[in-house]
Amino acid sequence: MDVNFGCTQCGKCCQKTKIPLTVEETLDWLDAGHQVQLACEASLWPEPAPLEDPKRAHFRRRSFAATSGSMQVRVIAILVAHIPDGCPNLLPDLRCGIYERRPLVCRIYPAEINPFVELKTENKACPPEAWVRELPVLQRDGRVVSNVIRQDIQRSRDSDVLDVEVKRRLCAALHVAETAVAREGLLVYSPSMPILRDAILFAIEDAGDAPANTAWRFVSDSVETIGRLADAGADAVHARDLAAPAPQYLTLGAQR
Repeated sequence: MDVNFGCTQCGKCCQKTKIPLTVEETLDWLDAGHQVQLACEASLWPEPAPLEDPKRAHFRRRSFAATSGSMQVRVIAILVAHIPDGCPNLLPDLRCGIYERRPLVCRIYPAEINPFVELKTENKACPPEAWVRELPVLQRDGRVVSNVIRQDIQRSRDSDVLDVEVKRRLCAALHVAETAVAREGLLVYSPSMPILRDAILFAIEDAGDAPANTAWRFVSDSVETIGRLADAGADAVHARDLAAPAPQYLTLGAQR
């Protein structure tokens, strides 16, 4: 089935959101004086692992190894531009003020980066008139038509992999060792811009000091999830019991 799309320049996708950034884009964002947060999610990763399916392999590529209690886990750390209101680069006429150097996620939108997430127009911020049949085809039979967008999607996926070790060292530099459960929530840290920038530069330049398989603790707002993790041998705590100043716990839907 075809998905037709044409940007209406409504600016809705630039409002009240969190934009995933690469490490390089994060430094540019911070240098421009804009806030970036660090969000963490993780999954139990028992060894020996069962035969990996494509979704599991995708998660592995984007994550680094750690431990929680007696369990092996894998952690995904995501750098996100924090946009509580309108994007700081949004001009009064709703055009992008950094269009030629906008982040990869913005270039790709409304297509999906995750190969296992289906593009559903009802999940996007765009108004109905952005999807009418008379507009250019964005996606045909589940495949993005534009070569440029496909290349940007691949660049984003490649950056996810290339940035993993820097993000592992970044978490160590920031003493971040608590995470939400993948597909259930995100644990969001908001270090000051100078501290985050210095920690990223340290993580880029110093490749040897961050220990591997550091101990992490899961955070959840579900008593059932905490019980399941504890039964498996992982360290887990309820979000309400985090010590101040606590990171923000965000509950997610079943799929992102």
